[in-house]
Amino acid sequence: MGHVTPSNAMSANRTSRRLNGRVLPTTDAKVDAQRWAAVVARDSHVDGEFVYAVRSTGIFCRPSCPSRMAKRENVVFYETTDAARADGYRACLRCKPEGLSLERQRTDAVQAACRLLEASESGLALAELARGAGLSPHHFHRSFKQVTGLTPKRYFDAVRARRLQAALPVAPTITEAIFDAGFNSSGRFYDKGTASLGMAPSVFRQGGLGQRIRYAVEPCALGVIIVAATPQGVCAIEFGDSGHALIERLRARFPQAAFEPGDPDFRRWLGQVLAYIDQPKGLLDLPLDIQGTVFQRRVWQALREIPSGQTRSYSAVAAAIGQPSAARAVARACATNAVAVAVPCHRVVRSDGDLSGYRWGIERKAELLRREAKK
Repeated sequence: MGHVTPSNAMSANRTSRRLNGRVLPTTDAKVDAQRWAAVVARDSHVDGEFVYAVRSTGIFCRPSCPSRMAKRENVVFYETTDAARADGYRACLRCKPEGLSLERQRTDAVQAACRLLEASESGLALAELARGAGLSPHHFHRSFKQVTGLTPKRYFDAVRARRLQAALPVAPTITEAIFDAGFNSSGRFYDKGTASLGMAPSVFRQGGLGQRIRYAVEPCALGVIIVAATPQGVCAIEFGDSGHALIERLRARFPQAAFEPGDPDFRRWLGQVLAYIDQPKGLLDLPLDIQGTVFQRRVWQALREIPSGQTRSYSAVAAAIGQPSAARAVARACATNAVAVAVPCHRVVRSDGDLSGYRWGIERKAELLRREAKK
């Protein structure tokens, strides 16, 4: 039913042995086969999870080492560099497995640039960010987008949007909130910034006052479903056992909004959702109006790239967005998703294949995956 990457399985099956306090090479044939596949692919995503040593040379390397490929019968795997050294192997001078990998160095440089952008009042020039990272502007721009999923400019736009969302409810005026968020002029904000809120700032400031939200509650194969949309797109797809409870939850999100029956466009979106639940295939491609932090948006975009009928672990999603240590944060981003199936958080499972949590219940998660596996 699901797809498990080498990284997922390796994280779930750490099987090193100990003898007289010394860590021995792994001996699980399945784990070793997956690790060897990662070495053959020179998969940098698993750098740091293990090292491999070559008996014929006495050298140990990181999985992504670009050196000439060793013969499989000469290779053994270790959980740590210390364990390899304890067995008499020396670190490779080319891939330097005891230091940070090139990918880790690149990720750290980009994360440092992200912190600079988040602390900046009005953004920083590409050349300045690249100089701080020790890279050319072209290389830095490419690396930044690979790690974050956004260009530096788009990243700062998201930072300003988050600041504005925080400032609007408490600032004395909308104009002050706009300037406090880092916009150089209110005109510039109104040209480009309102899309980040999903509504006009005056409406957002008043809890959705005057905002039109169309919605419908319908029975479906997974119980009861509510679908809601602003003029910008679908803002909620949620499952439940009670239509009343789903409506109350929606109204709590937009306490001042005007709720109304759906028009023909909305009914068409609703029909797409219901049809997708019955026969999930491909991507549920709807206009979406969802707000979140930069990190959450990166996670949600990564979820939309998981093919129907496959799964990924939280750690695999974290690696896919360039933050391999952020598995718990990925899980939190999944839990805050408000548009079920359109952002398919049900396709994320634990590294051991366990379904783990789901905002709308494990049974619904299992059923969605079962339906996708049947296609």
